[in-house]
Amino acid sequence: MSKDILRGALIACGVMTVLAAPAFTQGKGGLAALSRLEPGLWQLRDLDNRQARVQSICVPDPALLMQVQHRNAPCSRVVIKSGPSDATVHYTCPAGGFGRTSLRVETARLAQIDTQGISNNAPFAYRFEARRTGACSGARGAGR
Repeated sequence: MSKDILRGALIACGVMTVLAAPAFTQGKGGLAALSRLEPGLWQLRDLDNRQARVQSICVPDPALLMQVQHRNAPCSRVVIKSGPSDATVHYTCPAGGFGRTSLRVETARLAQIDTQGISNNAPFAYRFEARRTGACSGARGAGR
């Protein structure tokens, strides 16, 4: 390997390390946008499939909206972006599957979710409008 190629590879590796550092230093509470959302009963409307049934889910912690497809799985997350109105995370689940979700907060009761990844050895990709409709009651909305 020539010195120029090796030097270029080392520089690229260094740049990637610097760019990735903020994502690895943010903790679970590092998503400012989620702090703007209210816990409660949320409806998810599939923006790409108008015929799909609207889902109602209980969201005691708005962080659950970052992994809608794997919401009942304990997954590790890496924060890609955290702004006051939007966030992007990549998550990996030990039981299998992973995803990347971007969420944009419109109001405390309305958000746009774009998520894609692998679940049950198959790809998924969804765009949801998430709207808070009230308080959670009983055992409503646990599944997908």
